[in-house]
Amino acid sequence: MKAGVFFSCLKDSVPVAGLCPQGAYGVQDSLRSGFTSIKNELLPSHPLELSEKNFRLNQDKMNFSTLRNIQGLHAPLKLQMEYRAARQIQRLPFLPSSNLALDTLRGSDESIGFEDILCDPTQSEVIGEPHTMVEYKLGLL
Repeated sequence: MKAGVFFSCLKDSVPVAGLCPQGAYGVQDSLRSGFTSIKNELLPSHPLELSEKNFRLNQDKMNFSTLRNIQGLHAPLKLQMEYRAARQIQRLPFLPSSNLALDTLRGSDESIGFEDILCDPTQSEVIGEPHTMVEYKLGLL
């Protein structure tokens, strides 16, 4: 394989600095953040990939601007405060949360999606050490 052809295949896949959380000595803290993957540190290879990742955020922004135009400034502010309160309701750090209150506020509690059938791809199947995770969350470590 020619070097020019190989380099041209990788021109859109440039690693981004700062995405890998570093520990106290410049080494990744695998205990708290898990193992790194080169795939996670690459830039998106297709323009629609960023749009898909930010779909929920873009949809919320559009709904808030429409709500502001129809009902005024108070309606989106109230809804954003309710979203923030619903996001703060969590289980213990080592247990996944279903975010049922947030789904109910958004109106997505009655729809069945990919994450409902095959689980959320962002959630790992590996559970960390419960005591260590709770102590880290409380700031004891």
